Amino acid sequence: MSEQSISLTKTEWNLMECLWEASPRTGREATDYMRKHVGWTRSTTLTMLRRMSEKGLISCEEKEGVKVYTPLIKREDAVIRETDDFLKRVYKGSISLMMSAITKRQELTKEEIDELYAILREAEGRDGEK
Repeated sequence: MSEQSISLTKTEWNLMECLWEASPRTGREATDYMRKHVGWTRSTTLTMLRRMSEKGLISCEEKEGVKVYTPLIKREDAVIRETDDFLKRVYKGSISLMMSAITKRQELTKEEIDELYAILREAEGRDGEK
């Protein structure tokens, strides 16, 4: 599935986190995880697994009479798409506006500031290659 076609709802994110954390998972393992972490019933989890399988987000294979589920999209690809959508929707595509809002509301540690500088230096290096 291409990064552009990834669009997960909040409930799909919950179930994908379950599968990204450990995969493959049986239906029973997924229902136990979702009950513990989100409070879903067995029925809700199995319905979501079926729907997400139909959407092509996860695969469902039967092994020895047990259904086993595996994510078909990488967490990193979903995160990139979600971040792009959020940046466009909330900050009109402006990373500097987003960083300004974040740093005004939350104090950054020295390590976080150093990480941001390293990210910016790396981006500056990539711009020089273009």
